[in-house]
Amino acid sequence: MMGCYGQKSKLGKAICAVSFLVCTVTSGGLMAAQDEATETTKAANQKVLETLPFNDKQDFKDADKGFIAPIPNDGVIKGKDGKPVWDLSQFSFAIDSEAPATANPSLWRQLQLLLKTGLYEVTPRIYQVRNNDLTNISFIEGDTGIIVVDPNISAETAKAGLELYREHRGDKPVVAVIYTHSHIDHFGGVRGVADGDAVKAGKIKIIAPEGFTEEAVSENVFAGNTMSRRAGYMYGNLIDKGPKGGLGTGLGLSTSTGTPTLIEPTDIINDENHTLKIDGLTFEFMMAPGSEAPAEMLFYIPELKALCPAEDVNHTMHNLYTLRGAKVRDARAWSGYIDAALQRWGDKAEVLFAPHHWPTWGQDKIVEQFKKQRDLYKYLNDQTLRLANQGYNMVEAAEMVELPPELGEYWPNRGYYGSLNHNVKAVWNFYLGWFDGNAARLHPLPPTEAGKKFVDYMGGADAIIQKAKKDYDAGEYRWVAQVLDKLVMAQPDNQKAKDLMADALTQLGYQAENGQWRNFYLTGAKELRNGVQELPVTNTSSPDIVGSMTIPMYLDFVAIHVDGMKAAGKKISMNFSLTDTKEDYSVTLENGVLNYHKKLLDDADLTIKTTREDFNDVLLGKTTLKDMVGSGEASLDGDSAKFDEFRSVLVEFDPWWPVMTPKKAAM
Repeated sequence: MMGCYGQKSKLGKAICAVSFLVCTVTSGGLMAAQDEATETTKAANQKVLETLPFNDKQDFKDADKGFIAPIPNDGVIKGKDGKPVWDLSQFSFAIDSEAPATANPSLWRQLQLLLKTGLYEVTPRIYQVRNNDLTNISFIEGDTGIIVVDPNISAETAKAGLELYREHRGDKPVVAVIYTHSHIDHFGGVRGVADGDAVKAGKIKIIAPEGFTEEAVSENVFAGNTMSRRAGYMYGNLIDKGPKGGLGTGLGLSTSTGTPTLIEPTDIINDENHTLKIDGLTFEFMMAPGSEAPAEMLFYIPELKALCPAEDVNHTMHNLYTLRGAKVRDARAWSGYIDAALQRWGDKAEVLFAPHHWPTWGQDKIVEQFKKQRDLYKYLNDQTLRLANQGYNMVEAAEMVELPPELGEYWPNRGYYGSLNHNVKAVWNFYLGWFDGNAARLHPLPPTEAGKKFVDYMGGADAIIQKAKKDYDAGEYRWVAQVLDKLVMAQPDNQKAKDLMADALTQLGYQAENGQWRNFYLTGAKELRNGVQELPVTNTSSPDIVGSMTIPMYLDFVAIHVDGMKAAGKKISMNFSLTDTKEDYSVTLENGVLNYHKKLLDDADLTIKTTREDFNDVLLGKTTLKDMVGSGEASLDGDSAKFDEFRSVLVEFDPWWPVMTPKKAAM
């Protein structure tokens, strides 16, 4: 599959960021100069061993229950080019081994649970292939065929999951696919299990919550480039896996790098008590918009007494704010949805299965998990607001909130994916935004300018490094990273400062219970030591995803690429008539801003008539307007030079900007 760097257009690279999970980066080389765990780190990790109930092995029994067969080929799934898009073998170091000093033992435990992979029976008629991607893929057996739930990120991994299921359960046809929510790890592999023509013919239903398509293609489009850069950090895709490297994400092992696809829903779930009969089984749906995803739903199958909570109930604390960047989620609403599901199905469900982690069996255990996860998110909401109303700011509140033992020592509430610290900050930000009310923090200098002043005030780089080394030796890693950040921003070529900062980040990574935090710390350390390394990335500008964007969404995306100062003084108007979809739009560039309306202008500089697909190709620069007109695929009335002038103000988004050093230093 062509990487982003195969794109030649100004928008081609940028649209590679359409989805946050797929635009990830393949593993790139061992980290240079990795340190051993210091005594401070060893002590911190030993304290975790002494604090949490590691003698409780029930999760391991549950994760093993119902095992049928492993993922073939030692867990390696390949694409059409023969290259792996998923490789479980990179995590083999953690199987049946004790946590090393360089890993938080709680995160190590979660990794070992995630390494329970393969085909499993959840309950008669429900089967899962677990950890063949970031998500599990589930197969529910109807009377004549199978209903697939959340078909992974990539078509290749979903196809491999279906093949493994059919090898052991027979060649049953797919009659429906359910997307529980709008994140790409829950729909991206759909063409690996469903044929688009069969969907059009009505042979396969695609079922999704209201708002799914818009949210699926829009949540990370507008800020997609920066989200994708940060996703490479968040999922640990820039570092090798190992005792001193990536240990998964806590939610899953990693992200596949195959082909993302999308088939738009045929059936929309849009009310609280929506019930569907699918191939002889009853599906009772419950809407949960604005919880873990903007469009999300839970469902219960009474004939099987099986409850799927989508991603609202997990074996980890989830994100109220995702470190890749996204809109903050509503903890209070999330808690409310869990409670509503508990009230509706808590006295009925006997098995809980989800698109991440392993199932929970038994009514009492299901009720306990729902109550404790419900109360986890409500506690975060309420305690953060209590502290805010007592005058504490976001950072202070994040340091102060602790979970009571009955919540904090419950394994599914541990902060493997979301963390207590960054979730408290999320709640604070959800209600109060970025400003804490302190006037001195209203208009601070930007990092580079502030860094130069700090270095001067502190007595120069050598003095700072000398003091930071003493603090490092004392185990004050957070402060070392914080103070050296000022020096690195002021002097991005000071390798001695970057190396010491990297050492501090490495130790913070070794101590982190949260998979994302570990990945951020270790990836940041690698970038400080080795610089920004451009690696292959998955191209997400697939026809499915681009074609599913509405024209207004697409034009909003184009508008983000307008360089306002390049466009200053220009006035351009264009009409677009899409011959296949029968849509007419006018686009105007004026005052440095692109606007559009669903009507044609009488006095436009030019009018283009073409199909929707060709419209995409022209704006993306995959073909030229001149070639389109010359081949007869488009017709043009007016001044074609105006279109070239318009495209000249569109900028390209480079996905490899530096994260740990000033952007200006790379220009």
